[in-house]
Amino acid sequence: MKDSVPKAEIGLIGGSSTYSIDFPEAIGTGGVSVEARGLVYDTPFGPSPPFKLFSVEGRQVLACKMHGWRSGVSRAEASRQVFWVFREAGVRRVLAEGGVGAINHLLRPRDLVIPNDYIDFSMRKDTSLGEPYLLIMRGALCSEMRPVLYREADKVNGRRVFDRGVYVVTDGRHFESPAEINMFRLSGGDIVGQSLCPEVYLAREIGACYARLDMVVNYAEGVVKDWEHEELKEIFYNESVVIGRILLDTVRQLPSGAGCRCRELRKPTLLQEI
Repeated sequence: MKDSVPKAEIGLIGGSSTYSIDFPEAIGTGGVSVEARGLVYDTPFGPSPPFKLFSVEGRQVLACKMHGWRSGVSRAEASRQVFWVFREAGVRRVLAEGGVGAINHLLRPRDLVIPNDYIDFSMRKDTSLGEPYLLIMRGALCSEMRPVLYREADKVNGRRVFDRGVYVVTDGRHFESPAEINMFRLSGGDIVGQSLCPEVYLAREIGACYARLDMVVNYAEGVVKDWEHEELKEIFYNESVVIGRILLDTVRQLPSGAGCRCRELRKPTLLQEI
């Protein structure tokens, strides 16, 4: 167990798209240097997942795999552990990636979506690090980071990329029923997944910007056609380098100073004892 958390400007949360590779080493791009692996920290919410510290052309990045989820650890606790470490590291920008189902019937597997909003149908809404803040969730997905993600993703030949979409958050681990997906569609959802919340809340709580890149890996239940497990598996294992390269290129291109309003949307709580 490590004692002190190293300083890092950027926190990177890996999901299903980069889970199958050794990231960032497997990407093979220049200017990337891995400084430490297997960094586990004792947090108030239990031992953290292992982190990797690396730099991208001098910018420090602290990364973990699969949203910190591990057997025997609830997803809410895993998220708290990850963001406690990010807070101690002084992280100011959080990038995440994941695989999602298409609710919008115009989307197709392997499309890339950079969500601009969300609807939280999960049961993890009260997850917090205990900071005394009122969290304003307008503009929850950073208006400065999202265009950079879009530009870098749009450079991939033959790939459809969407610079907005409403992400519906569910608990899993099961997939949703067709009736649930229809309800989400009527509510305005475009994609469905399990990781945006509570990450977006915790990012705001620690005063960090949050943005993510999601790859459509299947049609949601009742949309277009039934998904097949083999196709899902093939996407997971064969698209990892593409997603990893987009993330690293985004880190390179992020501006050094914050030009967004994310930090202004965390206010002191009004619920104080008299």
